[in-house]
Amino acid sequence: MSTNPNLQKIPKPSEGELRILRVLWERGPSTVREVFEQLETETGVGYTTFLKLMQIMHEKGLVTRDETARSHVYSAVLTRDTAQKRLLTDLKNAVFGGSTRQLVLQILSDARTSKEEIDEIRAVLAQLDKETIT
Repeated sequence: MSTNPNLQKIPKPSEGELRILRVLWERGPSTVREVFEQLETETGVGYTTFLKLMQIMHEKGLVTRDETARSHVYSAVLTRDTAQKRLLTDLKNAVFGGSTRQLVLQILSDARTSKEEIDEIRAVLAQLDKETIT
């Protein structure tokens, strides 16, 4: 988790805000129109709703806004990694009583975990083992 105290003040994004942040993480800085076009079929929400939501996200500190061009360009304040860590820590504490073991076991028991994902998890665990031994 980031140690920047200003990042700690940023509120937890809602589900709709996370959709927008995912687009900004994938595309980089984007206009409302670009975000709208990326998500309109998924959400069925109109352009003005996206505009208002992104304005609110700016007020909350979730995104920055470059106003130098006619169409404002928005950028995510939190990195994907920081947001994922914050949300996962919240979930772990709220649902699993702070237990990493219970969280991981629940996730791994999901039948949709692919062999490739399990192999990647094994590699991460092997690296963690090496780091704790040395």
